[in-house]
Amino acid sequence: MPLPRDRDAILAQAGVSRETAARLDLYVAQLTRWQKVKNLIGPSTLPEVWNRHIADSLQLFDAAPHATRWLDLGSGAGIPGLILAIAGAERPGFHVDLVESNTRKGAFLQETARLTGAPARIHVARIETVVAGFTEVQVVCARALAPLPQLLSWTAPLLKNGVIGLFPKGREAAAELTAARETWTFDVDVIPSRTDSAAGILRISSLSGPLS
Repeated sequence: MPLPRDRDAILAQAGVSRETAARLDLYVAQLTRWQKVKNLIGPSTLPEVWNRHIADSLQLFDAAPHATRWLDLGSGAGIPGLILAIAGAERPGFHVDLVESNTRKGAFLQETARLTGAPARIHVARIETVVAGFTEVQVVCARALAPLPQLLSWTAPLLKNGVIGLFPKGREAAAELTAARETWTFDVDVIPSRTDSAAGILRISSLSGPLS
């Protein structure tokens, strides 16, 4: 398991309350327990859960600091959506919708959201069947889900109407941006990751297209 100083430093940097820290601890405990039978995340990343998953998720707040309505696609083990919901629970009006098609992962999300009291709603559904219905969200995010061209295809109904897209990416970010620009026009800010020097967060806005 992660060294205590990893946890403490991450929580201090995030500036969360004691109650929020306890809820994040509960999330980690749940993830550890379910991982033994459900394989929710890559096994090699569990010992580094605080840096690889918690801190990596929490840094998204800095990319959209005033947003209170979030949508997380392909939520898996709740990274980043459920972690954001837990950490944002004390913010007025904060809410995260999580979309996950896998029923086992959906069960984990439902149970963990209930135990932590996270302001989250879980939708066990395929992305393409529900995404256009989230008309009130301000930010849509997805981590380790699909290449950027596919993400833009899924989220186009939202991004064309002023929603911001936040998509963490690794070394492949430049190539994915090039591929996406063959079909779409958009503005992008590449925000360096605080947890991985080779990674960044693509903040996408003003989407239009597809190009003919």
